[in-house]
Amino acid sequence: MGQVLGIGGLFFKAGDNAAMREWYARVLGIETAAWGGTWFAAATFAAQPGAGTVFNIMGDGSYIEPSKNEFMFNLVVDDLDSMLARCRAHGVEPVKLFPDEANGRFAHIMDPEGRKIELWQPKPMPAA
Repeated sequence: MGQVLGIGGLFFKAGDNAAMREWYARVLGIETAAWGGTWFAAATFAAQPGAGTVFNIMGDGSYIEPSKNEFMFNLVVDDLDSMLARCRAHGVEPVKLFPDEANGRFAHIMDPEGRKIELWQPKPMPAA
Protein backbone atom coordinates (compact mmCIF):
# COMPACT_ATOMS: atom_id res chain seq x y z
CA MET A 1 0.00 0.00 0.00
CA GLY A 2 1.27 3.49 -0.81
CA GLN A 3 2.45 5.84 1.91
CA VAL A 4 3.40 9.49 2.21
CA LEU A 5 7.18 9.86 2.50
CA GLY A 6 7.40 13.54 3.30
CA ILE A 7 6.75 17.05 2.05
CA GLY A 8 8.03 17.43 -1.49
CA GLY A 9 7.69 21.18 -1.82
CA LEU A 10 6.21 24.41 -0.59
CA PHE A 11 4.29 26.61 -3.01
CA PHE A 12 2.59 29.91 -2.25
CA LYS A 13 1.33 32.98 -4.07
CA ALA A 14 2.95 36.36 -3.59
CA GLY A 15 1.61 39.77 -4.51
CA ASP A 16 4.95 40.56 -6.17
CA ASN A 17 6.78 37.29 -6.75
CA ALA A 18 9.95 38.98 -8.06
CA ALA A 19 10.20 41.11 -4.91
CA MET A 20 9.52 38.07 -2.70
CA ARG A 21 12.22 36.03 -4.45
CA GLU A 22 14.67 38.91 -3.97
CA TRP A 23 13.77 39.21 -0.26
CA TYR A 24 14.17 35.45 0.38
CA ALA A 25 17.53 35.49 -1.44
CA ARG A 26 18.83 38.58 0.34
CA VAL A 27 17.53 37.89 3.85
CA LEU A 28 17.63 34.10 4.04
CA GLY A 29 20.08 33.21 1.26
CA ILE A 30 17.50 31.18 -0.69
CA GLU A 31 18.55 31.67 -4.30
CA THR A 32 16.01 31.01 -7.05
CA ALA A 33 16.87 28.91 -10.11
CA ALA A 34 15.91 29.89 -13.67
CA TRP A 35 12.80 27.69 -13.46
CA GLY A 36 11.48 29.85 -10.59
CA GLY A 37 12.08 27.76 -7.50
CA THR A 38 14.78 26.42 -5.22
CA TRP A 39 15.94 22.82 -4.88
CA PHE A 40 17.07 21.67 -1.43
CA ALA A 41 18.93 18.37 -1.71
CA ALA A 42 17.51 15.77 0.68
CA ALA A 43 21.00 14.55 1.60
CA THR A 44 21.99 17.99 2.94
CA PHE A 45 18.93 18.11 5.17
CA ALA A 46 19.26 14.46 6.21
CA ALA A 47 22.83 15.15 7.40
CA GLN A 48 21.52 17.60 10.04
CA PRO A 49 21.03 16.16 13.52
CA GLY A 50 17.37 15.55 14.25
CA ALA A 51 16.40 15.95 10.56
CA GLY A 52 12.78 15.30 9.72
CA THR A 53 9.67 17.03 8.49
CA VAL A 54 6.68 17.96 10.64
CA PHE A 55 3.12 17.86 9.30
CA ASN A 56 0.79 19.39 11.89
CA ILE A 57 -2.93 20.11 11.44
CA MET A 58 -3.62 22.69 14.13
CA GLY A 59 -7.04 23.51 15.52
CA ASP A 60 -5.87 26.63 17.30
CA GLY A 61 -4.08 29.10 15.03
CA SER A 62 -2.50 31.11 17.84
CA TYR A 63 0.96 29.61 17.16
CA ILE A 64 0.81 31.12 13.65
CA GLU A 65 -0.06 34.63 14.87
CA PRO A 66 0.64 37.47 14.18
CA SER A 67 0.35 36.16 10.61
CA LYS A 68 -3.14 36.44 9.13
CA ASN A 69 -2.40 33.44 6.90
CA GLU A 70 -3.76 30.01 7.71
CA PHE A 71 -0.30 28.49 7.48
CA MET A 72 3.33 29.09 8.33
CA PHE A 73 6.41 27.23 7.29
CA ASN A 74 9.49 26.00 9.04
CA LEU A 75 12.95 26.33 7.50
CA VAL A 76 15.79 24.20 8.86
CA VAL A 77 18.99 26.16 9.45
CA ASP A 78 22.45 25.00 10.42
CA ASP A 79 23.24 27.97 12.69
CA LEU A 80 20.32 29.94 14.13
CA ASP A 81 22.49 32.69 15.60
CA SER A 82 24.20 33.47 12.30
CA MET A 83 20.88 33.29 10.42
CA LEU A 84 19.32 35.77 12.84
CA ALA A 85 22.36 38.04 12.44
CA ARG A 86 21.88 37.88 8.67
CA CYS A 87 18.19 38.74 9.08
CA ARG A 88 18.97 41.66 11.39
CA ALA A 89 21.54 42.98 8.90
CA HIS A 90 18.61 43.33 6.48
CA GLY A 91 16.27 44.93 9.00
CA VAL A 92 14.35 41.75 9.86
CA GLU A 93 13.91 41.25 13.59
CA PRO A 94 12.46 38.07 15.10
CA VAL A 95 8.86 38.35 16.28
CA LYS A 96 9.54 35.55 18.77
CA LEU A 97 12.60 33.82 20.20
CA PHE A 98 12.20 30.54 22.04
CA PRO A 99 14.27 29.04 24.84
CA ASP A 100 16.28 26.02 23.71
CA GLU A 101 14.07 22.94 23.49
CA ALA A 102 14.71 19.20 23.46
CA ASN A 103 14.45 19.10 19.66
CA GLY A 104 16.42 22.26 18.93
CA ARG A 105 16.32 26.03 18.78
CA PHE A 106 13.58 28.13 17.18
CA ALA A 107 12.86 31.72 16.18
CA HIS A 108 10.00 33.29 14.21
CA ILE A 109 10.34 36.02 11.59
CA MET A 110 7.84 37.53 9.15
CA ASP A 111 8.28 38.04 5.42
CA PRO A 112 7.23 41.37 3.85
CA GLU A 113 3.77 40.02 2.95
CA GLY A 114 3.05 38.80 6.50
CA ARG A 115 3.87 35.08 6.24
CA LYS A 116 5.34 33.70 9.43
CA ILE A 117 8.56 31.72 9.03
CA GLU A 118 9.87 29.46 11.75
CA LEU A 119 13.64 29.05 11.68
CA TRP A 120 14.70 25.78 13.29
CA GLN A 121 18.15 24.58 14.21
CA PRO A 122 17.50 20.90 15.02
CA LYS A 123 19.51 18.83 17.42
CA PRO A 124 19.73 15.05 17.74
CA MET A 125 16.53 13.40 18.81
CA PRO A 126 16.68 10.82 21.60
CA ALA A 127 16.41 7.21 20.50
CA ALA A 128 12.83 5.95 20.63
